Amino acid sequence: MFSYNNYLNQNYYNCAYNQEPSKPVDASPVDKVDADNDIQKNKLSFHKNTIKDVPFNPAFCASQLRTQLTSSDEMNKYNQVQQSVDKHTRKKLDSLLKSGILLNSSSNNNSTVLDNLYNILSTPRAEGLNAQSLVKDVVDTLDNPYLITQQFGNIPTIMKEEALDKYMTSTNRNKSDNNAKIVSMNDINITHSGTCVAASIEFNLAQAQPAEFARFAEGLSSPKNQVEKTIHLDKLADNSLDAIWLLNAFEIPHKESDFKTSNLTFKPDENALVRAKIQTIDKDAGERTPVDVLMQSTFMQVGSQQAYNALSDKRAGKFNQNEKGLIEFEKTFVESIVEDKNKISVTYQNVDENARLVGYETDMATLKKHITDSINMGENVILGYTQTDNDNIIINGHEITIVGYKTDNKTGKMTFICNDTDDNLSKPIEYTEDYLLPKIHHAALPKEVVEHDVELVENWVEGLKNYKEMKKEQEANNAQQIKTAA
Repeated sequence: MFSYNNYLNQNYYNCAYNQEPSKPVDASPVDKVDADNDIQKNKLSFHKNTIKDVPFNPAFCASQLRTQLTSSDEMNKYNQVQQSVDKHTRKKLDSLLKSGILLNSSSNNNSTVLDNLYNILSTPRAEGLNAQSLVKDVVDTLDNPYLITQQFGNIPTIMKEEALDKYMTSTNRNKSDNNAKIVSMNDINITHSGTCVAASIEFNLAQAQPAEFARFAEGLSSPKNQVEKTIHLDKLADNSLDAIWLLNAFEIPHKESDFKTSNLTFKPDENALVRAKIQTIDKDAGERTPVDVLMQSTFMQVGSQQAYNALSDKRAGKFNQNEKGLIEFEKTFVESIVEDKNKISVTYQNVDENARLVGYETDMATLKKHITDSINMGENVILGYTQTDNDNIIINGHEITIVGYKTDNKTGKMTFICNDTDDNLSKPIEYTEDYLLPKIHHAALPKEVVEHDVELVENWVEGLKNYKEMKKEQEANNAQQIKTAA
């Protein structure tokens, strides 16, 4: 479900509104502090999503916290995985076992992280992917989800011809036209990506549901390049037919066996495998792993109504006229079906038709309460924030995840602990409440947190309304062009 929001607000907020990096300069103007030391000195009280440290939470799954291998099958799988990786990864694998993550079964089919790591090794992978490297990437990510990044890598000489040929084929360009080749090569030499929404959802999946993250990694890297997931229709809409309308509108393959659940097929775009192969043979420090590529391309494909191109990082689709990133409506749909949870997207900023920030839907105290209540429930908060110029015109938008907060006991002021997939850091960053709260454009929150504070409108209603408005505007523009030409 979605809260009511102005479509102009959604359209002017976009994670890639500007081609330049959209994160704040130097991450944030907050004074950096050592959380552990301050807590020890009783200056701060610290609240965080417990899933970050404890992989079992009854709010997410029925997985038991297990830290010991209890069967010969598990021991055999563990030994096979351990023997396939280097000593540094073996240490992380042992750490995942001791923390309970390795045997966590928070997946759609109750498979554990270990099961999926073993399947990556013991079954074929898609052409150009390396099973051992994939296992290492999954282990590294689950050991530290802050490694997840949206940074694209360069295309090495050995892969340029294949990448260019694949891209020109997918965009129906004349391969014998040198100008078309030059334009195409410029398209795929990405300097800054628009996958912050997809990367944030990937981060949340890795941190909150490690077994499901590993299951996605296994399925997407298989020769089928896809993963099946059963979701509950009432997590999308109160009425099952409305939920099915949404699935049809986003064009995600699905099949209903009853009016309660639907089996969805998640699959990246046709060019994602080329990007994954590039990162397999030529990954530099700070760039995406092949797992990141496949996961983010899949979420972008779902959110863009199956209209994403991983080589150019551009998308089409009927809900968004911007070719980069995902808008709020699309983002919340993807987040809802990936987590199979009833997420409410609340828009906090009022933006006029000139992309000017003109006010807020709620006061800052209410916004802060929504965030802290969600964190206290064990839920991370994926949110979109904006940057404005001196005239309050929005010039950038970006998606980050709040994973915790701490409060100064003397002043009562909060500092939010966040993950940013576009800051080149593999650790949390901090934002003061005075800095972050006024910049928040929207946030996805549990229904129970906001249902008494905002007017809720079914997402299918809002989606249909937005689509009709866009179609009407497009038809009017086409009519005007025909009239002008005549």
